[in-house]
Amino acid sequence: MSEKEDLSLNAVRAFVQIARENSVTRAAKSLGITQSSASRHLAVLEEYLGANLVERRGRRSELTDFGRLFADAVSEPLETILFTANRMRRGDRKEANRLIVRTSLSTFSYSLLIPNLQHFSKELGGVTVDIVTSLSAPTVTDNFDVLLTRDLELTQASDRWDVYDEQLVCVGAPRFVAGLSLASLRTTPLITVTSRPDILPIWTRALGLKTSDILSGARYDHHYLALPAVTTGQSLLVTPQILVAELIGQGLLEVLPGSRINSGKQYHAYALDRSHNPDLARAFCRWVTRLCRKAGALDSSNGSGV
Repeated sequence: MSEKEDLSLNAVRAFVQIARENSVTRAAKSLGITQSSASRHLAVLEEYLGANLVERRGRRSELTDFGRLFADAVSEPLETILFTANRMRRGDRKEANRLIVRTSLSTFSYSLLIPNLQHFSKELGGVTVDIVTSLSAPTVTDNFDVLLTRDLELTQASDRWDVYDEQLVCVGAPRFVAGLSLASLRTTPLITVTSRPDILPIWTRALGLKTSDILSGARYDHHYLALPAVTTGQSLLVTPQILVAELIGQGLLEVLPGSRINSGKQYHAYALDRSHNPDLARAFCRWVTRLCRKAGALDSSNGSGV
């Protein structure tokens, strides 16, 4: 193949399917092409890359180390391209433009998810996303397409994405935090969020603090109720950093030095198999994963030196 020739998207698509199926024969069947065509696509791609992607062992086709790296890099972008192109085809779209997302993360939805939904809608050709919040465990009769959660278990058939490893920080108004340290917690009110009773025990244990080292302040049901209080008052709040990264970037909050820890909690996105539009549900989960990675990068930059 000449170096001037463009990469064949069909070849990439065939390879990704071979990687998923671990079989050229099954991949060809899934794609609706002949086995010889799938093999030819693979050969074209290997020639283009100058490396073997697949090792054939009997009836199985196992990825080489290089093939695994390439598959990991291109599988998600390719799926996004194919799905977006399919959705933007002209024709009857009916309820294909609506998605129901259920979440137990109300402040996450308020501060990060909802403000960015217009970007997802634009990417997917005007899709409407309904947000439903609930702290109760979902049942098979509940109507939703995606579950976004940290603490709920989903036993229904679904695909799962790990979207965020939770980092906790102690924050306050910049002028109030100036000059404070962890030792100041004995005399500085610390807001309690009753919907997350686990946060303070996890945070204090990680930092080697005791209950007697903390001065309890006001109580709020949710973080989104506590945020206005901590940005304008003279108290501190221990919170997931992803919820306050933008406020920190805007200079409305500042992180107490030495207060950043990993909570051991993880946010998950589930795309239900029984969704009325499972492809759209998976597209949303991929998008929210990218959103959280971007916010996580902002977390790291805001948490530098903490």
